Amino acid sequence: MKKVAVIGAGASGLTATKCCLDEGLVPTCFEMSGDIGGLWHYQSEDREDQGSVMKSTVINTSKETMCFSDFPIPREFPVFMHNTYVQRYLEMYADAHQLRQYITFHTEVLYYMHRILVPYRW
Repeated sequence: MKKVAVIGAGASGLTATKCCLDEGLVPTCFEMSGDIGGLWHYQSEDREDQGSVMKSTVINTSKETMCFSDFPIPREFPVFMHNTYVQRYLEMYADAHQLRQYITFHTEVLYYMHRILVPYRW
């Protein structure tokens, strides 16, 4: 089995992790924060090393355009979702595909002198 490192458990990282599993690869997704969602995970306090949507952020595309092809956004969600709905959708996606077990939280990946440094335990 080939091991694959996925950096970040946001929208792209979650789908990359699922695609790895679909292809028979063994992913480890490294997430710097303590939760999934990436930029969509609202944080009330500013952090220099991590971005976040603003509390009032609403998507500017419809949910039908934004959703993943293998996981439609629930009908009861608004067409133009507040960031709390996007976060909830990403959590639902991760849970539906059992992705959390492949995510290592509170782990920063560094790029140094053209090399990616990941934790030794990986």
